[in-house]
Amino acid sequence: MFTITVRAGPGRLAMKAPQLARAFHQSAPKNSFFTSRTAALALRSNTKSSSNILTKLQGASRGYRTQYETYVDPATRRKELFRKLMIGGAIFGGTLVTVNAMFNRETRDDGGMPPFERSYLNRTFMHTGLGIGIIGMSAYQMIQSGFVYRIMVTNPWVVGIGGIALSIGSMMATRAIDPDNYLPKYACWAVFNATQAALIAPLMTMAPPALLARAGLYTLAMMGSISIVGATAKQDKYMYIGGPLLAGAAIVAVSGFAPLVLPATAVRTLAFTENLWLYGGLAVFGGFTLYDVQKVLYHARAAQRGVIKEDPVNESISLELDFLNIFVRMVQILMMQQRRK
Repeated sequence: MFTITVRAGPGRLAMKAPQLARAFHQSAPKNSFFTSRTAALALRSNTKSSSNILTKLQGASRGYRTQYETYVDPATRRKELFRKLMIGGAIFGGTLVTVNAMFNRETRDDGGMPPFERSYLNRTFMHTGLGIGIIGMSAYQMIQSGFVYRIMVTNPWVVGIGGIALSIGSMMATRAIDPDNYLPKYACWAVFNATQAALIAPLMTMAPPALLARAGLYTLAMMGSISIVGATAKQDKYMYIGGPLLAGAAIVAVSGFAPLVLPATAVRTLAFTENLWLYGGLAVFGGFTLYDVQKVLYHARAAQRGVIKEDPVNESISLELDFLNIFVRMVQILMMQQRRK
């Protein structure tokens, strides 16, 4: 079997050269519709990416410029912090001296506070601080877990009335339990602190942390100065103010319900009741702090004589309520001042 291969000669290739050249240089047929859309999209994508890069560069330069402009020398920052601490200390010291000069002109004539009274007062303040810490941590956990937001979207009347009822019930149960029954007494006390946390947690969601810290410091300064006055005053000097303070607390409580009764057009009356609720409440619960400290010392002397049992938990409940009422009003006053700026 033979295979014959026929190849084109040079002459035939020379004749086909122009056709091959035209076929080589001629481009493939294009679809003008898809080509134009693809080109437009590519151009738009390139433009968008370029603008994004430019925006990022501008943002980075702006952030660098802002960071550079807001940079504060550490020495200047320390001086500013020291100045604020000095001002705060001067305010606290001045308040202490002023309150002591106004309300405590006669000090104790028994040679100072006896050791038993001092120990009982220290244990009461320790339980007060522990209770405030439990309230703060519980409120923080309620905010982080979303429990506060679920409370706020429900019926406010049900939540408010139920919270107040649970708070009063747990407080009465704590006071009624004998101090020797540690477990049920501290359990009811923990429930009382948890209910207080649930009541103040919505307010903590509306205020920034820095404002809450300032309100806490102001509350500590106010209660600390008043407590020192009450502890160093003569025995039972301020025990008589319990009745007037209770009447003042009733007036303050009624003024708090004024927005629910008065129409919105009574602007001046609402402003007056708001000031009465805020500043009148500060005065009333500051007086309650003075009264409660003297009451703790009175109960300490009674416990030393064997008339009553030692119960720092019950004593701390009153001081906790004083702290919370002053703290809430401090937060509201600072929020009003911040809103006016």
